[in-house]
This record gives sequence, structure tokens and C-alpha cells, in this order.
Amino acid sequence: MKSSPHRPSIELLFKRGLGSAEIARRLQISSSTVRNVVAAIKKRGDASEVKKSGRPRSVNTRNTRAIIKKRIIRNDGLSLNRMASQLGIARSTVQSIVKNDLKLKSYKLRRGQYLSDKSKAMRLEKCRKLLQHFQVRRVSDVIWTDEKIFTIEPLPNRQNQRQLLSKDDSMSPKRRLAHNRLFPKSVMVWAGITATGKTPLVFIERNVKINSEVYQKIVLMDNLLPWVTQHFAGGPFILQQDWAPSHGSRSTLAVLEAHFPGFLDKNLWPASSPDLNPMDFSVWGMLEGKIAGKVFA
Repeated sequence: MKSSPHRPSIELLFKRGLGSAEIARRLQISSSTVRNVVAAIKKRGDASEVKKSGRPRSVNTRNTRAIIKKRIIRNDGLSLNRMASQLGIARSTVQSIVKNDLKLKSYKLRRGQYLSDKSKAMRLEKCRKLLQHFQVRRVSDVIWTDEKIFTIEPLPNRQNQRQLLSKDDSMSPKRRLAHNRLFPKSVMVWAGITATGKTPLVFIERNVKINSEVYQKIVLMDNLLPWVTQHFAGGPFILQQDWAPSHGSRSTLAVLEAHFPGFLDKNLWPASSPDLNPMDFSVWGMLEGKIAGKVFA
């Protein structure tokens, strides 16, 4: 029963001997309200309101949902803990509203290559040229190549790599730290893949800068050319490379035209497009996963 502000007046008039109808007439309220209060007086001896048991009223109201929705629209990266603290409600309530009422799900941010409007237009134009190019050539003939720097110190997973320690040990020397050196030892690796095979891994010596001369001799002539000769046995192939300065110099272009005819030149291969090269979006990540967490001399 909804609480009535007339409870004290009803109780006073009832104890004076007035009936329910007369009390309702004097106070100008409904007779059902008076009867309910009188019944409570007869049962408990007074008209005081009984404290209700059971679950408290939910804060998951239309107004709360609207506030949370508005804040997420304004900033979809807002922390649920921070939102709960600002609204003065439990995080579980915010989480329930977000998941069950707003039908939203939390996703990790993905890393991607930034493209300006000019880059997007240039990329679109060159991708259309690539599609036309591969109407007469086969994608399976492409040798996808790339270089990557690998550091020899392990890369910790800050989200999932944990330690199980007691409260006393949490501040002791047993607590491991993930150290990052300012200039970690590293190695440059070049590699390539095709639909039917993979090139040798080429390791560039430390402190050796990959200029045009190094790229032509160590990568193209000493490693890639012998592999291409054996693997394709005189058959067609298409070399893909990014256009780093050492890859696009005049002397390098001369080597490419002499030994790797049909390579994808600057007019075809769009810049800032690691998502088009399987070495970038797949192979390097798989190799990183194999060495992650391992310590090398």
C-alpha cells in the first residue's frame, strides 16, 4: 500500500471514535485509504508505516539508461568504473545497462595504418590499377617481401601475464618487473613468401644500415635471385616490395629491371599499405608469437 501523509490524522480521528466514512469526509480523501489505515491500526495498534522487506528499488531506470547512453555517444572509450563512480551507482549496474539494455559490447582497440584523405585517394587509384593488372597476371605469382626489426628481449603481455603472490610477497623482490632497455639489442630480418613457397630468412648484421648497396647485394642478388631461379625454374613471378629509399633508388631499379622484370613499381603499389601485404598483416605476427616470452643471448 502506498504511504499516505494523512496517517497521523486518520489515527487521531479514529481513536476519537469517528467512523471511516466520516473521517474520509472531513479529510476529503478516499474512503479506501481510510479503511486501509484503520485496518493497520486494528492489527498493530498504531498507524505507523511498516518497513518493507525484499530487494531495494533498482537504479536501472529510464533516466539512468538515458544518461549512460548519452555519455557513451559522447565518448565510447569511457571507463565503466569511472561512469559508475560519477553516477554514484554500482559498476555491475552500469555493466548490466550497457550489455543488456543498450546491447553494447566492449572491444579492444585495433592498431592500423593512419591514412590522410590524400593518401586514401592515391591508395584507391593505385588499388584500381592493381585490380586491372591482376586481370592478366596471377596473384599467386607474387613474391610478397618485407623487412622487420626483432628485439632479443622478451615482450611481456601486460594484460594477461600475471604473478600469483601473497599479500606479503607483493612488495618483495619476488615481484618481477618487465624491464625495457632504452636501446634493446635487435636484428633486422628480411623475408618473402609466395602462394607456393617461402624465401630464406635474411638476417642483416647489427649496425649495418640497409642502403641501396646492401639491399641489392645481400637481399636481391645473394639470396632472392638464387631462390627465384630454383623455385620458379624460369616461370613467371612478380616481385612486391615497399618503396623505402633503398628500394627505389636508381641503382636498385636498374637491378630490378635486369633480374626481376615485372616487379610492382611505384605506379602500382600504394604507399602506407601494410594491410595489403601478407608479410605485414600475417607472417610477422605469427613469427613474433613464436618468440614472445623467450630470452635470447
